[in-house]
Amino acid sequence: MFVFKAIDHIQLAAPKGSEDRARKFFIDILGFEEMEKPEELKKRGGAWFRYGNTQIHVGVEEPFSPAKKAHPAFEVENIESLKKHLIENGVKVIEDNNLPGANRFYTADPFGNRIEILEWI
Repeated sequence: MFVFKAIDHIQLAAPKGSEDRARKFFIDILGFEEMEKPEELKKRGGAWFRYGNTQIHVGVEEPFSPAKKAHPAFEVENIESLKKHLIENGVKVIEDNNLPGANRFYTADPFGNRIEILEWI
């Protein structure tokens, strides 16, 4: 018998050479911290980030095509504050009120990968 315990990390794809853009978004705007990648994986490019127990691994994919439908969804506290913060930093927010019992919106990372943000009410 086996048990799923948690999601360890989420992998998002990015084009080659985009690590600094990923750092600006995930560290400077969203407040994640960068994690050290294992030596053997550094040569593949990309960057890893952490916020509490949530990890995002940005990996290089060539040819690159952003995920427009598939996406991670992050549950947050004080969604209106995050929405305002993103807008003030030039990040586009798309409102979506179609999930009963939740406030939510969509945004995208700098590479066009869809990200859902929600707060249960």
